[in-house]
Amino acid sequence: MTHTDRAAALLALHSGPGFVIPNAWDAGTARILEQVGFPAIATTSAGIAWSCGLPDGGPLGVDTMFARVAEIVAAVDVPVSADLEAGYGDTPAEVGAAVARAASLGVVGGNIEDAAGGRLFDIETATARLAAARAAASAGSFVLNARTDAYFVGGVDDPFAETVERARRYVEAGADGIFVPGVRDADTIRRLVDEIAAPVNMVAGLTSPVIPAPALFALGVKRVSVGGSIARAAFSAVERAGRELLDDGTLGFLDGAVGYAGLQERFGA
Repeated sequence: MTHTDRAAALLALHSGPGFVIPNAWDAGTARILEQVGFPAIATTSAGIAWSCGLPDGGPLGVDTMFARVAEIVAAVDVPVSADLEAGYGDTPAEVGAAVARAASLGVVGGNIEDAAGGRLFDIETATARLAAARAAASAGSFVLNARTDAYFVGGVDDPFAETVERARRYVEAGADGIFVPGVRDADTIRRLVDEIAAPVNMVAGLTSPVIPAPALFALGVKRVSVGGSIARAAFSAVERAGRELLDDGTLGFLDGAVGYAGLQERFGA
């Protein structure tokens, strides 16, 4: 597929009954997820940071982040949407440059957050940043997923009203979808879907009790991601294996593991 074909395929998924887009953190995890059968893959900035031995939230250099994203894009044929965090800059011009850089690597979609340092950008600044992102990658070549953290950062008097207003402004600025992490209950999710005039993206696993992807689709959510959850599961498996090996000297952690030949086959030509 060409870049335009991949962008069109990713955008078309948002018009269906709902889809899950898993989050990879390197070329190997991206290839496994593609082979499982997912029609598109997202990246996880948290997973990439952890795989470099660093915490999420800033210590990882932007060049390293983009290098890993480029490896993921090159490893798969399906569309890739990148976690571009807060656009790697405060100004609209810097956000636009980050989106243009991602698109030049073959990325066909990306999330842009409207908060940094635990605080929301004011709505005018946030909208200008998204407009710059849209200008840097034209409609049809890049699926712009505008993330609003009104529920995530805390301290917002009415996060529902704030989210709806920001979503309206972001769609006007060119966003193709609205990403709302941090919503905890089904009723609020349904109300947000009803009020937002664009496909809504939620993170599975953040609600209480947990709402699985099919139930989120039934609420009207079009796109479900998992953030760093798969990475957390993988790193937890490494820790459990290490503890067993150190404490007991046993290899029970290999039960159910793919064999050497199986992985060779998965990563073969």
